[in-house]
Amino acid sequence: MGMCFQKVVTQTIKRVAGVALFGLMVQAAIASTEPANTASALLKPFEAVYYAYKWDDNLGSAKVSLEELSPGLYSLTYQSKVSKFFLSDKRFEHSIFTVDGDTITPQEYNYSRTGTGSDKSLQVTFNPGPPALINISDDDEQSQINWENEFDNQLYRLDLTVRLAQGISALDYQFINYRGQQKHYGILVHGMEQLDLPYGSIEALKVEIERDSSSRVTYAWFAPDLNYQLVRLQQFKDGDEQGDLRLKAFAAK
Repeated sequence: MGMCFQKVVTQTIKRVAGVALFGLMVQAAIASTEPANTASALLKPFEAVYYAYKWDDNLGSAKVSLEELSPGLYSLTYQSKVSKFFLSDKRFEHSIFTVDGDTITPQEYNYSRTGTGSDKSLQVTFNPGPPALINISDDDEQSQINWENEFDNQLYRLDLTVRLAQGISALDYQFINYRGQQKHYGILVHGMEQLDLPYGSIEALKVEIERDSSSRVTYAWFAPDLNYQLVRLQQFKDGDEQGDLRLKAFAAK
């Protein structure tokens, strides 16, 4: 009787273990079929520090930080401080947004600028509705427009890192800039280049940001080895360099 009972127990344990193992194998198989190149999978918290130059003259620095506040909810901040002789400029941008699968959706955007000249602040909220609306408030007035999937002034650049990692080369973006204006940029991918930065030598993908009817020309470089994050940003207006942001330090969080 005892031997028979032991045999039944042993067989039951084996069956339970087999079922559990099968369940784990099924879960692993399901996990392995989930896309590994969606925005949810590709966006990783980080902090990046840049030096700001104009014609190789160091004018100041900037810092970009991406944090995950809770599952699917993120914070992206940008702050910079540059000065030249008696001129100064301090800027701060903050975006709150969600990521669901391959979709990045803005919720709130704040911008402030202080220094030489007039100070400026802007608050933008994105209301999914219905109806879907964008509320824009600056120092002088408030306005409301229909939301037609525009990004904020930071998130189009963050989305660009995801699309480059996915190998997409034809891109364009509609967004609300730091002045509260609707803008459109096209993205032209040039190819890989080797850069010598304060961070060190690194290979990066060069893109050109194309504006509608503008004399400004902007180039940006994104490094595959750093999860396609921005490592350099250079802008010209009528052939004159306006600024050159170069990566100094990068750390994953």
